Amino acid sequence: MERKIIVILFILGGCLFSSAKAIAKQPNIIIYLADDLGSKDVGFNKAKVVKTPHLDQLANEGMVFENAFIASPACAPSRGALLTGLMPARNGAEANHTYPKPNIGLLTKQLQKNGYKIYSFGKIAHGKMNGECGWDYAELDSDNLFENVKDFFSGTTVNGPVCVMIGDRRPHVSWTENKIYDPERVDLPGYLIDTKETREHRARYYSDVTGFDETMGKNLSLLEKILGENTITIMSSDHGAQWPFGKWNLYDDGIRTPLVVKWKGKIEAGKRSKAMVSWIDIFPTLLDLTGSEIPDSLDGKSFASVLTSKTDDFRKEIYTTHSGDGFFNVYPIRSVRTMRYKYIRNLLPVCYHTNHSDILRVDGAGAYWDSWDEAAKHDKRAAEIVSRYYQRPAEEFYDLQTDPNELNNLINTPDLQPEIAKLRLKLSGWMKMQGDKETVFRKPYPLSKPKPDKNLIEELKTKNEN
Repeated sequence: MERKIIVILFILGGCLFSSAKAIAKQPNIIIYLADDLGSKDVGFNKAKVVKTPHLDQLANEGMVFENAFIASPACAPSRGALLTGLMPARNGAEANHTYPKPNIGLLTKQLQKNGYKIYSFGKIAHGKMNGECGWDYAELDSDNLFENVKDFFSGTTVNGPVCVMIGDRRPHVSWTENKIYDPERVDLPGYLIDTKETREHRARYYSDVTGFDETMGKNLSLLEKILGENTITIMSSDHGAQWPFGKWNLYDDGIRTPLVVKWKGKIEAGKRSKAMVSWIDIFPTLLDLTGSEIPDSLDGKSFASVLTSKTDDFRKEIYTTHSGDGFFNVYPIRSVRTMRYKYIRNLLPVCYHTNHSDILRVDGAGAYWDSWDEAAKHDKRAAEIVSRYYQRPAEEFYDLQTDPNELNNLINTPDLQPEIAKLRLKLSGWMKMQGDKETVFRKPYPLSKPKPDKNLIEELKTKNEN
């Protein structure tokens, strides 16, 4: 009997030793987020003008995902989807400045259950979500990121695995006045109108992108020394930049995001993956890689097999939603995208599409819109761009292989009707499965009335407050 007890204790001791050893080997995690950074506006995705040397170095050391997408192109719903692993209709954060329902679990807490401490700096969650995330430490200031990270770790000893989350506010508007790029030399996407004011703002946007890159480089260099090589580093952005047809839209320049994942010795350095992944997949992947419990019934799923180069095949379709942003953007949209095609459904085609940029026209954000209106008076192409921005058809369909900028709507093309019908049906089925009620959160702006402007918005806000 005594011998049996000794054997059992030996076995238990071995298990405990193995468990402790496994915990000791848990990787640290760094999640580094930009705010409103377009996927094409980084060097490792072949940007021609804007310089991002630290992002490029990270890409050379990790795996680049060429087809990474967010769940919704507005800050709060995008970050809500990231932190819950659920799409907006299921987690409750649909329109901007709305948040997941109280009973929705945040996946950060799954890491904490597995022994991780989570330190948050800058803009990670949105608004009141910060109070619900249960950070072990949080500093919401995003204007002094390097100083804040440096000061914290100078007085903190890292014991056990940690997850460091850093969110820069750049290149969110308003863009810096300190231009480091020549407006005459910046490049413009084909859907923008080439005016002096557009170029000035593009130079300011690019300057903020490079500013983000510089701060990220300093922080990653610091953390590499503190956390060591057994660290998973993820860099991404919550959605595309605040340009017309970018943020608040379901075109690729609104929903496609830069994504790099680095883990020295575990993930092949310098590899590029074509696998389609979504922001809802990021935390399930981290939970998988760290041996943490993954809740049932998530929309997101682990792409660990892609990271280990076992496959380059992941999602067959990417679904995205947008449900509006206060009084400025009352234009709900849904879409489904395959590797080649995209089908977009505009829920309010008889109303104006607008957002903060064209309504407020603030310096450093949308002040170039006055020059667009002027150009549209005498330039046919400019007039077509402005018209396309404000007025959308009920359905759009694009061949992304031949038309990556989504300029040629093929919804009425006879030869494509079978493919269109297939994606139309897929989107409808997915929306039903999600419990998407197609909610319109504010009163829309009918095409039969004048376009909304700053004065109208102020009037509506005053009525709402009273």
